[in-house]
Amino acid sequence: MALIYLDNAATSVPKAPGVGRAVAEVIDQLGASPGRGGHRLALEAGRLLLEIRESVADFFGSSDASRIIFTSGATEAINLALFGLLQPGDRVITSSMEHNAVLRPLHALQERGIETVRITADASGRVSAEEIRAAAIQGPRRARMVVLTHAANVTGTIQPIEEVAEWCRQEGVLLLVDAAQSAGLLPIDVEAMGIDLLAVPGHKNLLGPAGTGFLYVRPGLQPTPLNYGGTGGDSASPLPPEELPERLESGTINLPGLAGLRAGLQYLETRGRQEVRRHKTALLDQLLNGMKHLEGVRIYGPGEATRHAGVVSINLAGRDPAEVGFRLDADYGICVRTGLHCAPEAHRTIGSFPDGTVRISPGLFNTSEDIEILLRAISELSKNQTRVHLKSSINARSPM
Repeated sequence: MALIYLDNAATSVPKAPGVGRAVAEVIDQLGASPGRGGHRLALEAGRLLLEIRESVADFFGSSDASRIIFTSGATEAINLALFGLLQPGDRVITSSMEHNAVLRPLHALQERGIETVRITADASGRVSAEEIRAAAIQGPRRARMVVLTHAANVTGTIQPIEEVAEWCRQEGVLLLVDAAQSAGLLPIDVEAMGIDLLAVPGHKNLLGPAGTGFLYVRPGLQPTPLNYGGTGGDSASPLPPEELPERLESGTINLPGLAGLRAGLQYLETRGRQEVRRHKTALLDQLLNGMKHLEGVRIYGPGEATRHAGVVSINLAGRDPAEVGFRLDADYGICVRTGLHCAPEAHRTIGSFPDGTVRISPGLFNTSEDIEILLRAISELSKNQTRVHLKSSINARSPM
């Protein structure tokens, strides 16, 4: 049975052409650690790392590549921003649509004297910019930071980042954006949009390897390191260097993975960012319109393709989402994700807690045929009809 992979919100499959080759070339032909020696291989590795950093900075609108801090993914980037900049007594405004990558560090920081105010989104998962503003200026002290997902990982709802960013910049409130579901899909220019901190994973819409990502830190901010150790320079000092990015990048960096990440960025640039968005929007439009005509299917989120960032969550009346996901995988070869998606408050907000939803997230390499087969599978499951005809059509597909 050929597989149809629709779990790209977790990690993209397949990766962009050239990603695997870029990773292998660094391992097989270079191998040395950047900044860890004066020999030719170490110097070549250092040049490659600089080129990758400049590529990432250019892709996301940063004029200073030193403000790109490479991490193991968005989770580490978020932790670095939160623990590196917040102090006891600070107030943080966030939303009910955040991932545990935000919720759990903020919970830990509350025990250190940092106040967290959570704004509840509406039933579609959208957060009000006005409510964020009101919460930020309410009380005896102004908020230090707003932490907001660009696009919710459960519903795909796109949040009003530019509106929030404009107000935050005017009022001197820091804005940390979790771009896990938007980077590579929605346009992001950190300087034009006024984003102070941007957390990005490499393995989702950027089509790169797992274990890669970065934190953008705007000029004027100097987070405390999350990790302490060797940086390749000033080894006699017990203190980390003051300069970025070295200050926040202790330890040997994942150069093979970052080379793969750059290959993913290059593919997106070649294909065209507008074409990437158009392709995914067309798949979502087909998916949403098809689901609206199926009996017993509930769609969560805005319900319009242009207001979703690559993700649609559904449930079938009277069916446990875990069972639906299992049946899609076992009987139809369709890979989706079910459950709470590491975002329990988001499910409480949209009314799907504690069972969660069936999350469908098409990728750049999915086709209209994939969506049609999924719709037919959901239709059969919702009616509990025989699956013989559909299974036959799937078996006729060539392997992915």
